[in-house]
Amino acid sequence: MKKILFTLSFIFTLVVGQLFAQSRPMHEIHSMMMYNFTKYIQWPESSGNFVIGVLGDDEVYSTLNTWYNGKVKGNRKFKIVKYNSVEEIQSVEMLYIAKTSSKNFEEIKGKVDSHTLIITDKLGLAKRGSDINFKMVNNRLAFELNKASIEASSLKVSSQLMSMAILI
Repeated sequence: MKKILFTLSFIFTLVVGQLFAQSRPMHEIHSMMMYNFTKYIQWPESSGNFVIGVLGDDEVYSTLNTWYNGKVKGNRKFKIVKYNSVEEIQSVEMLYIAKTSSKNFEEIKGKVDSHTLIITDKLGLAKRGSDINFKMVNNRLAFELNKASIEASSLKVSSQLMSMAILI
């Protein structure tokens, strides 16, 4: 019964989110989806803040910072951090790499911890090792999920999230 309620609430969230998102700018949709990913992905136990880093997109950073900075996830608080260069990147649980900053993808991927969820927004990056990549399909935002990359990262993804993704 609990699993059915969980699945129904997830589907409801996605349907309502799609209707709501149609009138929203893309940076807000990306921010909402990233926040929702944290509900369906389990990171290794850790203390301190739950850090979400943003490389290269001021609007995504501003939205995440305004809406989610300081919110509680379990026993940790969200901390949103803006990076202006690859050299600035430190330990984060989630890293969003904007399309404009993805030319250094391999260098960025080599710089983050193995348990960092890497989210991108450029065609082809899921196949190159991004964990989640946003993609437009039939004029709707979808996301690709790289199963091999996720499995190598010590992250556990719920089957509900996997069922909504384009699996790579």
